[in-house]
Amino acid sequence: MHHTLRFYGHNQHSILKWYMRLAQLTRVPLLGKLVRLVANSYGKRFHHGYVLSLDDAEKIIDAAKTVAIGTCSCRHVFHNCEGPEMSEIVIGTGAEIFPEVRFGEFKHVSKEEAKKVMRQCHDLKYIHTIQKCRDDFYAICNCCSCCCVPLRLLRDHGIGSALVREKDIAAAVIRGLV
Repeated sequence: MHHTLRFYGHNQHSILKWYMRLAQLTRVPLLGKLVRLVANSYGKRFHHGYVLSLDDAEKIIDAAKTVAIGTCSCRHVFHNCEGPEMSEIVIGTGAEIFPEVRFGEFKHVSKEEAKKVMRQCHDLKYIHTIQKCRDDFYAICNCCSCCCVPLRLLRDHGIGSALVREKDIAAAVIRGLV
């Protein structure tokens, strides 16, 4: 599994662009339904996000062995606003892989520093999500509604598995981290 996340980490910016380009096909008559079906299946099986509350995000950070902070890829790639880019918090396997494969872009920080970033993003009314790639929860993203790829896939293209709500997601993530 770590190979998939390592590949994704190396190619995240290109993959996000690819997701959004493919999502445009959901607007094409007849083809759009097929694209949406495939995208939803892919999201359920391989890569999607869960909405988090600030409290749940902070609990997850507390449970993580290590955390690192880096550039919000959605905002970095799409530049739809002037929001701060240093708002992506990688945890677990993500904290092991991202500082290595994106050297200089992610740095290990204390849990208190990560929670400070969380609170700043919360004050900016950013959406908090936990991202899952295959079996690993790897990042807590804090993104604005104009740049957030999972939110835009859901809201603008009807790809419902890109961003979901799950009542006890924090507990599931914490079980996976320990």
